[in-house]
Amino acid sequence: MSRCKFAIFIDSMLFITMAAAMAMIFLYAPIESEMGIVQKIFYVHVPLAWNAFLGFAMVFYYSFRYLSTRNPRYDRRALSAAEVGVLFTTLVLITGPIWAKPVWGIWWTWDARLTLTLVLWLIYIGYLMLRRYIESPERRAVLAAVVGITGFIDVPLVYFAIRWWRTQHPQPVIAGGEGSGLDPAMAATLWVSVAAFTFLFLALFGRRLDVEVERSRRETERDAAEAAHAQGVRT
Repeated sequence: MSRCKFAIFIDSMLFITMAAAMAMIFLYAPIESEMGIVQKIFYVHVPLAWNAFLGFAMVFYYSFRYLSTRNPRYDRRALSAAEVGVLFTTLVLITGPIWAKPVWGIWWTWDARLTLTLVLWLIYIGYLMLRRYIESPERRAVLAAVVGITGFIDVPLVYFAIRWWRTQHPQPVIAGGEGSGLDPAMAATLWVSVAAFTFLFLALFGRRLDVEVERSRRETERDAAEAAHAQGVRT
């Protein structure tokens, strides 16, 4: 499958699954008995978080591949995944307090999962800032790869925080042990939403990667033109 056809497939699946997810969230999933209608943000908040983790896992993988091969295409992919991961984490940090305020009575609390999620966001904001302030492409890619790999340590800490420490954050409803679980209609809605936001992630990643590939091509052409000009001046 060509890249263009793959992009069309991703966009088509994004449209179908996102439409289905929105319909299921508001028309099919029942209203939770204790939290009420505000609980429906769960179907956006959780898929955003899981796909943010996916983005940072991709940064980890592509950073490792870059350090192993020094192939710049892996660096471009790591950067693209990091930017989309930061976007999704930002939305997690926005939707979380919107959900928390009516339920907890506060916008924010410094419990383990919330604090570690904020730390994760700051790590990859730092990753993006690092790339902006280093001019040498190779040095920039190497240092960014190191940050991308070490920063991923925080992802399992965020995931397991509610299992390891007592937190105000709700306990897991998926693989949470005895007493956990979702109503079947809620579970179906969640998985359709996960699929929709995964296709959204892939669509954004693909477009950001296209931009980065084009930027790299133009930078290469500019450097070649400058080198040719300098050679002409010397001769």
